Amino acid sequence: MDLAALALLGVVVGVLLWRALTRERREYVRFKRLRSTVARQRVYRRWLIEGAIVLSGLSLATIVGAWAQIPLALTAAQQWEPIAAARAFLATDAGIPVAIAIAVVVLAGLVLPIVFLRNSLEEAPAIGDIRALLPRARGELPYGAALSVNAGVFEELLFRLGFPALAFAVTGDALVAFLGATLLFGVLHLYQGALGILFSVVLGAVFVALYLITGSIVVPIVLHAIIDLRSMVLIPIALGRAWEKP
Repeated sequence: MDLAALALLGVVVGVLLWRALTRERREYVRFKRLRSTVARQRVYRRWLIEGAIVLSGLSLATIVGAWAQIPLALTAAQQWEPIAAARAFLATDAGIPVAIAIAVVVLAGLVLPIVFLRNSLEEAPAIGDIRALLPRARGELPYGAALSVNAGVFEELLFRLGFPALAFAVTGDALVAFLGATLLFGVLHLYQGALGILFSVVLGAVFVALYLITGSIVVPIVLHAIIDLRSMVLIPIALGRAWEKP
């Protein structure tokens, strides 16, 4: 067992659990009471700065600490039968066109219902306790966009790239490594309630599958950012009329 990797893994898990179980839950409860957009923007700004520092720092630490293990963990996980079958299909003549078609359908499914239903829904659809998090005024929208991109980049680098490689260095088991990272990703959304945790775990599993099938961390980063931009920018504009409220 790699003791240095084990120590670093313990620090990363400890920091993430501390933020999820205590700090973020308390801050979100206070945030939900805010009515002033100036006060909300102040909190958004602090979350953006702190999140970038913490997540980028943890991402960098895990990637550097487990650099040699990243390709080994990826290769081991790609041997799983469903992943190997998907990769084999992707390598066929029909693989890329089918993948592009699926990407177009997913993108349309994320965007078009919001556009078409913008005049028939009284409130934004949400899975988990996230409605208070959505921007409500024009000045909050840039923070929503920045938080979305920040989460897409750094959460994927941490939970799909660095952390699984670090866990693989400790356990030697790719399944345990990626499953543990996915569950921890869900726990990180504890402030959203049980449904939010479950949905985050499911999304995390989708991001893992995309990373393993394509072999590129860029694919889940882009999808993660798009999903968050849908929630933090498109929905507030189309359903919440945030752009019309200065």
